[in-house]
Amino acid sequence: MKRRDFLRNSAMAGAGATFMLNFEGLQAALTGRQIAVESTPELVAVMGGEPEEMLEKALDALGGIGRFVRKGQKVVIKPNIGWDRAPELAGNTNPKLISALVRKCMEAGAQKVTVFDHTCDNWQKCYASSGIEDAVKAAGGTIVPANDERYYGSEVELPLGVTLKDAKIHEAILDADIWFNVPVLKNHGGAKLSCAMKNYMGIVWDRRIFHQNDLQQCIADICTWTKKPVLNIVDAYRIMHQNGPQGKSAADVATVKSLIASTDIVAADTAALRFFNQVKKLDIEAVGHIGRGEALHLGTTDLDRIGIKRIKL
Repeated sequence: MKRRDFLRNSAMAGAGATFMLNFEGLQAALTGRQIAVESTPELVAVMGGEPEEMLEKALDALGGIGRFVRKGQKVVIKPNIGWDRAPELAGNTNPKLISALVRKCMEAGAQKVTVFDHTCDNWQKCYASSGIEDAVKAAGGTIVPANDERYYGSEVELPLGVTLKDAKIHEAILDADIWFNVPVLKNHGGAKLSCAMKNYMGIVWDRRIFHQNDLQQCIADICTWTKKPVLNIVDAYRIMHQNGPQGKSAADVATVKSLIASTDIVAADTAALRFFNQVKKLDIEAVGHIGRGEALHLGTTDLDRIGIKRIKL
């Protein structure tokens, strides 16, 4: 056997073994009530495919894109584009997933699909390095900046917030009819886990107030805003299991080829945490914003109470 063929075959075998381990882990982790075939689940977990086909399967299980997007609507997709990192380092949402979702929304008749994030690194570098800018444009969407206060509307009230009582929200979401919350699942030094609830920090102008106060509570508080995403889609194709939220190298990343989708943001983060724990152990008490979100009636951490559909590709 030629050396290059040996290396290629060895790599493929190793990738397959890694995937099977993680599929079994996710299957064991998501032990919630299994739904009847004809029922619509509250949470879908898809494993083993490319981002585009996993999105397709998840949306089909949830009733199709038409359940969420109507003809003529203005749609916002909010990924994580916070860092000047290539897709392989898993610091940002997978561009293939965002491209596929933009196309789905356009096919459903959306008037306009806008994508943005309030980045931590230079926004132009983040948008380019992540691959999301090119992916959005190629799919027919519009990508806009969020690096200046002039892009944010007047403060919205958060009457249910415990610590955070108001925030300036990006005008794209304020003007949209609906929005999708599409985070990448990864480790985070401060919040411990970055997922659907944490992804809200990219829609507000003043991120510092979160870190200067009770970060976990502020994350839960911002999720009380009345204009909720129609769907939370968690990108777990690659997950950064350590040194988050930026990561240092490929050693921080596990390729596990999974996707979790739910209308319940607390359930989505709970399921994502259980999956994350198959790679790196993290107690739910450490990720305080999940429990605090449940206390604010944003969703449930009890996955046994909801219908779950698991799909293996």
